[in-house]
Amino acid sequence: MYRMDETTGDVDLATVEPFLQAPIAATDESLVEATRAGDEAAFEQIFERHRRRIARMVGRFFNRPERVEEVLQDVFTKVYFALGTYSSNRGPSFGAWLSRVAINSCYDELRRARRRPESSISDITADEVVWLNSQLKTQSASCDAEAAVISRDLANKLLARLSADDRLVLTLLDAEELSVAEIAGLMGWKVSKVKVRAHRARQSLRRVLGEFV
Repeated sequence: MYRMDETTGDVDLATVEPFLQAPIAATDESLVEATRAGDEAAFEQIFERHRRRIARMVGRFFNRPERVEEVLQDVFTKVYFALGTYSSNRGPSFGAWLSRVAINSCYDELRRARRRPESSISDITADEVVWLNSQLKTQSASCDAEAAVISRDLANKLLARLSADDRLVLTLLDAEELSVAEIAGLMGWKVSKVKVRAHRARQSLRRVLGEFV
């Protein structure tokens, strides 16, 4: 029970405070429903809650900040107009659904940009070639070397030579560090399809890496 100051009739806040609960943050699902009902501020909350994570994900695929910003805006525009199709009863969480929209947007942009890549093999500097050769010679397994390449800034220059499918799978596996099962769930693919695409993508990357050894 709380204690009241007998002289003033005021509640002793120090006594009441333990019983006070912090406001509960709105869930993604409640914000989605509010947005559907016309609450624009609710969608702003969705954007602020998820934009950093999605921007980081988009940044795995594109070098230039302005391109990342363009794709990020495209993702949330698509999300806004597709909220009517989202249902928490259909399986994936809102965060997973949003990630799928983002990955598909990146995939579409990669395919459109295939004829005008941001960077190419000729952009790789002499110092980068030396570093890459040292990595390939010191790694005990080719997959380890590939993962090292993916984790560096050099990755985009090398990955630009791959198809959109190959680049997507390798980025999700090695940069985002998702499991085969997680990628399958995210993309709506069978596990076997992810494995086949991953194997093909690694073969393609080895051919690109072979130009430096």
